[in-house]
Amino acid sequence: MKNNLFSNILLTFTSTVMLSGCGLLQKDQTTPEIGKSVALFDNFVYQGQDKFYEENPLQSEDCFYTTILPGWYSDPSICANESGDYFLVTSTFTYFPGVPIFHSRDLVNWKQVGHVLSRPSQLVNMEKQHVSGGIFAPAISYNPHNKTYYMVTTNVGAGNFYVKTQDPFGEWSDPIMLPEVGGIDPSIFFDEDGKAYIVNNDDAPDFKPEYDGHRTIRVQEFDWKNDKTIGPRKILVNKGVHPEDKPIWIEGPHMYKINGKYFLMDAEGGTSVNHSEVIFRSDSPWGPFKAWKNNPILTQRHLDPNRANPVTCAGHADLIQTTEGDWWSVFLACRPINNRFENLGRETFLMPVRWSDDGFPYMTQGDQIIPMINKREGVKRSDNVTFGNFGVTEEFEDSILGMQWMTLRGPATDLYSLTETPGYLTLKCAPKSTKEFCVPAFVSRRMQHHEFVAATRMYFNPECADEKAGILLFKDETHQYFMTVSGSDERKISLIQIGREDDKVLAMNELPEDAVKFDLKVISKGLTYDFLYSLDGGKKWNTLCQNVDASYLSTTLAGGFTGSTIALYATNK
Repeated sequence: MKNNLFSNILLTFTSTVMLSGCGLLQKDQTTPEIGKSVALFDNFVYQGQDKFYEENPLQSEDCFYTTILPGWYSDPSICANESGDYFLVTSTFTYFPGVPIFHSRDLVNWKQVGHVLSRPSQLVNMEKQHVSGGIFAPAISYNPHNKTYYMVTTNVGAGNFYVKTQDPFGEWSDPIMLPEVGGIDPSIFFDEDGKAYIVNNDDAPDFKPEYDGHRTIRVQEFDWKNDKTIGPRKILVNKGVHPEDKPIWIEGPHMYKINGKYFLMDAEGGTSVNHSEVIFRSDSPWGPFKAWKNNPILTQRHLDPNRANPVTCAGHADLIQTTEGDWWSVFLACRPINNRFENLGRETFLMPVRWSDDGFPYMTQGDQIIPMINKREGVKRSDNVTFGNFGVTEEFEDSILGMQWMTLRGPATDLYSLTETPGYLTLKCAPKSTKEFCVPAFVSRRMQHHEFVAATRMYFNPECADEKAGILLFKDETHQYFMTVSGSDERKISLIQIGREDDKVLAMNELPEDAVKFDLKVISKGLTYDFLYSLDGGKKWNTLCQNVDASYLSTTLAGGFTGSTIALYATNK
């Protein structure tokens, strides 16, 4: 058993201690036996240090930060059962496992309880896809008629499908394909009369778009007793709220029945700064649906970009009614630094829903901003919330990875092990690279703060220059920073900027030939990163490279739908 390095200290660390490195990774421990062509990771520590949270502490126990799932948790969808349990899922694209599922009893305190797509049989053709391919916009719903939960989604490489379970804390079924449902972003609506419907984004009428981004929302009846769609497909919305303005990317639809009326809520305007949420109403799930006169019901696209603490790209929402009868919305949005860029991706927010005099729900109107702090009266915030400047630690003592860890495109269990050297994460130096559409020796977690410290202790004895291991900051196949140890007789530590074509060595220091223990640390200051290392257990930290441009990992520069992750990574390619 390893000495317990991080117990009960993370949340009491000040920024000064974290930045100085005084004792951060210190412990007395003998060097483990290092196998051939493998790296052993002893631990991993992450501490958020965002100034906003430090300067704006929550004032009462019923307050919460509106960003309930910070970091890349995009396309949130939510459902509830009769017992007052709430379940929330988000997109994972080509990461594995797929679709994290969170549980709450009060909408404020959330805990991840697993993944909906936890087996390779549920995630096919991942190795052929870019990191922003894969699983789009999962939608979770509960059918009270058979006490079953459904999660329907798009696999860009395979089509639309759903899985189901009566135990959302456990395993879900293998995919049931929906060949008649084209396009993306399906969701299932279960009506009071026992009927069900699938609504989704699909092609323009007759597959003849009038402009780029011309899409439709369609509906088809879903026979949940026989696991198939039935009857005709019908277009409910063509183009968007104002067709004359050629709106783009009407998508992410959800249908609800509220006070006898059917509501169809959709995202519109694309996923960037023009993103918004709009709503329609009808007397029937088949329409006709009439747009609300005061659409959009959620957006920040028209606000001053120089406002303090801007929230942008808001949209792709879902609504939920609580057991108390009030309504709330989860949605995605971004928090750019100084309105310039962000590396965290599209995050999950929670806001109360208000109602207009003519009976339409909305989250913002006019110049109303999305507040960074909200309150839910009667709810007590727990000590283990998912928001704020939390810290996490991993000692790799278990035989399986924690739920926060992800690999790329598959389980990668042939490339990593937690049992080969107990107490360590073992990564093989495999002939696979994160520049390829493959399953590399890569174990990652999300960046969840603009400012943070992430550190690990690695034992590594490379036998040649091609063998490399260390910490990787990963956005996509062509936007990465790799702090790596390599070499045999001439051992080196380097910072490599991995790009679309040639990679660049931004810094390189020589290491003692017999060095096998390396403490590695990344300090994010928001706009820049610092990379440090120690050879004496964290007593003295050496700077490898400072003020490295963080925008290289941003969606603004790299594009794509994911946020950035922090990975432990090994390769010999």
